[in-house]
Amino acid sequence: SALPPTSFQSSSSSSNSQLPYFAKLNRRDGGGGWTPEQTDRLRWLQVDLRERVEVTAVATQGRFGSPDWVTSYMLLYSDTGRAWKQFRHEDNIGTFPGNTNSEGTVHHKLSHSIRTRFLRFLPVDWSPGGWMGLRVEVYGCAYKSDVADFNGRSSLLYRFNQKSTSTVKDVISLRFKSQRADGVLVHGEGQRGDYITLELHKGRLALHINLDDAKTHPSSGHVSVFLGSLLDDQHWHSVLIERFNKQINFTVGRLTKHVRTGGLDDSLEVDYEGNVTFTCSEPQLVSTTFLSSSSSFLSLPLDAATEALSVTFQFRTWHREGMLLSAWLRRESERLLLLLVHGQLRLTHHRSALQSSDIVIGQALSDGQWHTVSISVGGFQVSLSVDYEPPSTMQLKDIAQPGRSVLIGGCPSVLTNQGCRNPTLAYQGCMRSVIINNQPINFYLVQQGLLGNYSKLQFDICGIRDRCLPNYCEHDGECSQSWNAFFCDCSGTGYTGATCHNSIFEPSCEAHRLTGSASGFFSIDPDGSGPLKSTVVYCNITDDRVWTVVNHNSAEMVRVQGSSLQKPHVMKFNYSASLEQLRTLVGRSEQCQQEVVYLCRKSRLFNTWDGTPLSWWLDRAGERRTYWGGFLPGVQQCACSLDENCIDMNHFCNCDADRSSWENDTGVLSYKEHLPVTEILVGDTNRSGSEAIYRVGSLHCYGDRFLWNAASFYQGSSYLHFPTLQAELSVDISLYFKTTAPSGVFLENLGTKDFIRVELSAPSVVTFTFDAGNGPVVLTVKSHVPLNDKQWHYVRAERNVKEASLQVDQLPLRFLEAPSEGHTHLQLNSQLFIGGTASRQRGFLGCIRSLSINGMTLDLEERAKMTPGVSSGCPGHCSSQNSLCHNRGKCIEKSSGYVCDCTHSAYGGPNCKKEVSVSFESGSSVTYTFQEPFSVMRNLSRQSSAIFAQSSNSRESIAFSFLTTQTPAMLLTINTYHQQYMAIILAHNGSLQIWYRLNRDKEPDIFTPTSFNLANGELHRVQIHREGRDMYVQVSMVFLPLSGRAGVDEEVLQAGSRGFIGCLSSVQFNHLAPLKAAILNRGSSLVNVLGNLVESNCGELADKSSSRSLSDHADTGSRGKKLTNAAQSDSAVIGGLIAAVVLITLCAVAVMTRFLYRHRHERTRQMASVKEKDHQPRPELRYRAELDLHSAMRDSRKEYFI
Repeated sequence: SALPPTSFQSSSSSSNSQLPYFAKLNRRDGGGGWTPEQTDRLRWLQVDLRERVEVTAVATQGRFGSPDWVTSYMLLYSDTGRAWKQFRHEDNIGTFPGNTNSEGTVHHKLSHSIRTRFLRFLPVDWSPGGWMGLRVEVYGCAYKSDVADFNGRSSLLYRFNQKSTSTVKDVISLRFKSQRADGVLVHGEGQRGDYITLELHKGRLALHINLDDAKTHPSSGHVSVFLGSLLDDQHWHSVLIERFNKQINFTVGRLTKHVRTGGLDDSLEVDYEGNVTFTCSEPQLVSTTFLSSSSSFLSLPLDAATEALSVTFQFRTWHREGMLLSAWLRRESERLLLLLVHGQLRLTHHRSALQSSDIVIGQALSDGQWHTVSISVGGFQVSLSVDYEPPSTMQLKDIAQPGRSVLIGGCPSVLTNQGCRNPTLAYQGCMRSVIINNQPINFYLVQQGLLGNYSKLQFDICGIRDRCLPNYCEHDGECSQSWNAFFCDCSGTGYTGATCHNSIFEPSCEAHRLTGSASGFFSIDPDGSGPLKSTVVYCNITDDRVWTVVNHNSAEMVRVQGSSLQKPHVMKFNYSASLEQLRTLVGRSEQCQQEVVYLCRKSRLFNTWDGTPLSWWLDRAGERRTYWGGFLPGVQQCACSLDENCIDMNHFCNCDADRSSWENDTGVLSYKEHLPVTEILVGDTNRSGSEAIYRVGSLHCYGDRFLWNAASFYQGSSYLHFPTLQAELSVDISLYFKTTAPSGVFLENLGTKDFIRVELSAPSVVTFTFDAGNGPVVLTVKSHVPLNDKQWHYVRAERNVKEASLQVDQLPLRFLEAPSEGHTHLQLNSQLFIGGTASRQRGFLGCIRSLSINGMTLDLEERAKMTPGVSSGCPGHCSSQNSLCHNRGKCIEKSSGYVCDCTHSAYGGPNCKKEVSVSFESGSSVTYTFQEPFSVMRNLSRQSSAIFAQSSNSRESIAFSFLTTQTPAMLLTINTYHQQYMAIILAHNGSLQIWYRLNRDKEPDIFTPTSFNLANGELHRVQIHREGRDMYVQVSMVFLPLSGRAGVDEEVLQAGSRGFIGCLSSVQFNHLAPLKAAILNRGSSLVNVLGNLVESNCGELADKSSSRSLSDHADTGSRGKKLTNAAQSDSAVIGGLIAAVVLITLCAVAVMTRFLYRHRHERTRQMASVKEKDHQPRPELRYRAELDLHSAMRDSRKEYFI
């Protein structure tokens, strides 16, 4: 319907012919639309719909016949014309695309309807050749509802028709709005203890429900669900509760949680007393948003005659740091500062540049809740209180008298010359109820320029958002946030990355073998970044096969007597992995088997008359299986039948002969789809002299059928297709390829507008391209050598809501951060094309293998069997699963065979299996200098705090073996000209320590994986791998409990002064082998050898019978940035010097600021960083001055593998 002229309002109008009333769609009279003044700082057009309307769409035009239009705008809505809220699309995008000319109409159907009376259009960008011009139209329908108002003490009582009602199905729906963060909305209870409660708690809705009799089953049927956030924003929120028996759907706005109640009962019994509803009605409060952490401020004048100062205000923010308030006092250089520091309030009284005193109060004040602050300055005293707690006071030496103004937020640029400096970031958040000297501040006067001065403020709206709802941190990562971004803490999850998407563990024992690991217990993650957690298995690595062994709870022989078919003996097997993990592990393996030892005496497996099973076992799906070890599925027989050597040829199992002597039906179960055995039942041992003895062995699997799963593409128009990629919020793609073609698409998936593609775009260039709605994003990695050299190359591409990355071989990682305001969902709907595109152009010619997407490897070989132009497998010696080159050696195809390139391996020999070992004497060392900037580093430039840790995209992989009897000893040190280093030493007691300083302003961190003496004359293998903020350490030959820190300082000094005497073997750093290079290239300018070095065979002395794994996690880190100044070289030193610390210096220690050592019951956090000087003529002095250990202990899980 037509709205009267009074329904249109604006912040200003450039002329009478461009008033807001002329802003109706398609209207040409007047000036043809609304245009604000050029000097208007606010710029908004407001429409009063006269009553509450359910708005479903909006449309805009520019100003008729002019160069004025709006190219993007924000849409605000309100019930009252005050306390506005910004409309956001499903991807939390807060802007609408506008017009590109003055006549076209741009319609936008809202992703969700809004029920409101007032709408406000805020232009963001406008015509590049003109100014802002706007005509609008709103679409929707009338909305009517009954409203009840509650003041905090009132309630509404609903009486049921009968005294008590019992239901199995309930539906409760309501809408509410409130200014308070706490209060009960709905409550009902019964005489038996049943109850249902819906309450607002700290701005979140909590649903509590109990279906059980509280007297007989206390708390067994109780369930609590929390949903929503920041719901105390004075805007309407929809709530829907649906219950059917124990199933509950709880919906708040567009978020839904599905839960199941506990207990025995399915019905809710509620008496007539109950259903108390509560919400809050108070005068509307005007909020103001401080938009910028660098330039937002509000300056308010003070009465010159005032002798005291009192300031009260409420604030809410996510930022842990920020300047809230600053006030100059009348004495020169005297100033009061109120800061947020680590979520606490700090009030500082600066008497001079060198004299100050503080008050620190509060905890966790950056939690997004409203907090009330009061400051009082008068006489010789300053007081500060928060949230109505008793005030903390500070005594002054002189009488404090306030100056002429109070500054809220940061320092204006015009005042920087007057000594106003931001000691931290400016405040970024919401503020309301500002009262200065008992006078409430009228923000409308501030907005109109009639009171004080301001910059980068948004009035009558609190723009805070909960970026952790929904939680985009995967695998139980903990979400935290600042005003503009969210962060994921992946500590203890076993995953890493910006959203905790990537597993830190290898997918299989076969993969561990390829990294050079020996037999031992390892954590593996068979589904990679998939939903399943990692599990601990034993990897038995032999020359011909790699066996994965999974144990269960019953490894001993079990004797059974007295069981019958009616009352059988039952044994359930609990494995060290879940059934879902076992299913994935078995499915990934080439072959699995499980031995069942079964001995019997007058105990049959089958009824000899009718063949009814008397004993059986259950497979992993819980299905009953009646075949036994050594025979085929579906046939009730044993191994002796297949071998034709049963003791009685009338029966198919030895036990069925029913003899009084001990007989044997032992065999191996090898049908993968049925393994492992989850339960065994024995039913025929209740006769005289009847008994059975059995043992079910561990699950043994070998091979990784996906590691070499490959397909060859030999027609440019051919491709393999799979179901649509599930990549809405995150996706990781990894593959190996080899080709001689100059270009080709590895993978492509299309949507209506969105797409994702990985391709070889040029002979030496790999490109990762996608579009999630914000325009195409392109990441490119260029190799210095051609990639179409018919050798295998590795590609890994990842995209999530925070960033995208591309890795090719060992080349530096490329990544781009996602915009903080933009589309997050990648909407795909076509099939996934492998080796080609839907258009059959730019097809790939060559081989692709081990293609994994989100932890799931695609079976290329099986799909290739039914696709023309594609064949299973890949020809060549280097394409078989039998690894020809070991320890990171690269297999190179030759016309008449193959050779192993051991350049990047710490081993030598034809197959990269020969250890390169060197014995160091007193005074001997090896220095290796690297000038190649092969690691990526990046300094943290934006605001962060410990919980907002930015993960690093750089990686280190360090491995070496050593043998010594000397303690203390310096094994290895890595440093850079960026004044960072990492050291690996043996302390005085022979324990291994990893310590580092990566921040010149902080103390070093120490990580102690073992307190056992490793200086015992035996060879020990150490492997350290770090990716992002996660570190993985493996030490062979020892059991590794948590160790203490007694006397470490002195021991490290001794280690630095004594160097190293002993044997070092197979030293590896990333893709470099500095010790081997030093031995084989002694004439190189990069190698400097001091003292006497003797090649040794100590590496061959390794007893690889045991291994130990543990994981560690950095609490903070920094992203990588490519080094641009490579003129300064770095050096590497291996071995020992008589009176100096031995350094092995490489160009690329990536930032690892804080690591966590995790055990199942306790975790040590050592919070510090690493520092280094450019020139170190006397390193022992540096170590003495800088070494310090922090041993804050924290309860957590203790995890060790033997």
